[in-house]
Amino acid sequence: MTSKRIVCATDFSRASLAAFRYALEAARRDDAELTILHVLPSPVPLDVTGQVSVRMYEEMEAAIRKLADRRMEQLLRRARRARVRARALLLEGPASEAIVRGARDIGARLIVIGTHGRSGLMRFLAGSVATRVVASARCPVVTVRSQ
Repeated sequence: MTSKRIVCATDFSRASLAAFRYALEAARRDDAELTILHVLPSPVPLDVTGQVSVRMYEEMEAAIRKLADRRMEQLLRRARRARVRARALLLEGPASEAIVRGARDIGARLIVIGTHGRSGLMRFLAGSVATRVVASARCPVVTVRSQ
């Protein structure tokens, strides 16, 4: 097993796919293992009274996990075709905290994350996972903007 580990955080957006391409190249160049990390969003199905049905919540959660598994498998296949050792890691919780925790737990030397390049009001309202990861990670973080 290699001691060189790179984490590529993905939400399957255009920005994170650009980051994935960058992470693949870095892993190939450095002969590193690539961990493709996705943080599962929390399903919040509400009925008209604002209540969450347990059954509905469980069904939504299973559907979200199944979709994430499928997308992660696609990225793993791309990594294998590029001759990069890769594995998938699905985590839960606040995205930036989960990414930093996951990278720390596997001993990553680098985190690669996409950024949407929002600014102004959109950045204030939506926040920036990438910015929070850069601020709290113990290893270097490369942010990649989509084209």
